Amino acid sequence: MKLTFIFLTALLLTPLAVLQAADGPAQKPNIIFILTDDQGFGDLGRHGHPLLKTPNIDALHDQSVRFEQFYVSPSCSPTRAALLTGMHEFRNGVTHTIQPREHLNKDAVILPQLLLSAGYRTGFIGKWHLGGDGEYAPEKRGFEWCSTNVGGPNVHFDPAMVRNRKRESRKGYREDIFFDEAMAFMDECKDAPFFCYLATYSPHAPLAAPEEFVAPFRGKVDKEEAAYLGMVANLDYNLGRLMKYLQARKLEDNTIIVFMNDNGQTHGLDVFNAGMRGSKCTIWQGGSRAMSFWKWAGKWTPHKVSNLTAHLDVLPTLCDLAGATIPPPLRAKLEGYTLRPLLESTQPIQWNDDRLLFHHVGRWPSGMAAAHKHAMASVQTGDLLLVRSRPCDDPTCKTYSSQCTTLRSVEAGANAATYTKANAQFHWGVTPPGRWSLFDLKNDPTCQKDLAAEKPELASKLASSYDKWWDTLYPTMIQLGGDKGEPELLNKGRVQKQK
Repeated sequence: MKLTFIFLTALLLTPLAVLQAADGPAQKPNIIFILTDDQGFGDLGRHGHPLLKTPNIDALHDQSVRFEQFYVSPSCSPTRAALLTGMHEFRNGVTHTIQPREHLNKDAVILPQLLLSAGYRTGFIGKWHLGGDGEYAPEKRGFEWCSTNVGGPNVHFDPAMVRNRKRESRKGYREDIFFDEAMAFMDECKDAPFFCYLATYSPHAPLAAPEEFVAPFRGKVDKEEAAYLGMVANLDYNLGRLMKYLQARKLEDNTIIVFMNDNGQTHGLDVFNAGMRGSKCTIWQGGSRAMSFWKWAGKWTPHKVSNLTAHLDVLPTLCDLAGATIPPPLRAKLEGYTLRPLLESTQPIQWNDDRLLFHHVGRWPSGMAAAHKHAMASVQTGDLLLVRSRPCDDPTCKTYSSQCTTLRSVEAGANAATYTKANAQFHWGVTPPGRWSLFDLKNDPTCQKDLAAEKPELASKLASSYDKWWDTLYPTMIQLGGDKGEPELLNKGRVQKQK
């Protein structure tokens, strides 16, 4: 019997009174979860960006509980899978952003299903990227209300929108329409508590935004970077519209707002990266560190949290806050923890201080998972990062296009790579062969001093933990399709689909 059926049957058979008991008569909070696509941690004024003016994101920053050491996965689909399941993405077969390896295990019980069982209306707007067809589509995964555009990231203006399977041509900029759709969903919910998952395509490539947002950056950076920054500025504008909407509807005081980005810096890498090493699709800190702002007006006092936290914590936290029951068999599988103690305490507290976070870039050529066990992998505990930023050692991999291709180029001396024109040796830096490197992110955020030789016992302990983690999840990852598909051949610099 499928796990999904077992879990959802248990939830549906649970009396409503039991589900509400934890909250008593108190009104359940609305939840708005905003996830931006390819925005970097440093892409807002409060994080020191030299060009961007983001008054609305800055205001949310100031009004929120801010998780300063919050980590996601190094690319898009993996982060989304972890957010919605509370487990590392590999455990549900998501190892890439291409089909079929971006398909989220259709038997997984995910966040909207749990919130639906607690009496929430559930709405999804924007980018899904976890399998869009059949049983993988969001409307089959617990979202009652769905809206997105035809053409995804490739259509910026006047898109055809599909809301609840009805197609309609719309005028305007895509992200403006996404925020309009979110507000339309909230209006339809009336007095019922709602969960709105708003996942933008901006500022993911291809890059385009209304000229009014791009113009302030022209002449200060190149054309591509100006368009990228313009897309971020437009997101800030739309966040401001949303906040005014909540105030006008008198929803602000009982609405939790969460604002995050899905992976590290991309097309703004050479402009500003908040002093970090690494970009999207790298295993360095800059590939996975994310902004994570949580606001509940009148309930949480704005403050900064320095504990090691992650996307894995979103599901258990929102279920806790919403009074949604997590069935014991599912709870036993979760790798995240509720952030509630950190949200409610304005003073530093001990909270899962022995936590280990495991990262892997994935994105290996399909069929070659085993050869990439130690390629582009890391373990985090506290402020320490154990890392291997290397291509794999399997010569077969050299015939295919993958992240290993980039790392081999950098190891050979290249200064240009994905997202950077001149700083590849820093952002895509390759660690020594045959071993792990160890860095102190607090005292050495650019990861220049390798401590592995000074702390051999710690490095060995963390390396053993990684091996155990990989070996344990590997059979499930393979079973759920994490290594399926055809690899792409690399032929004289051109990528071809293998026949």
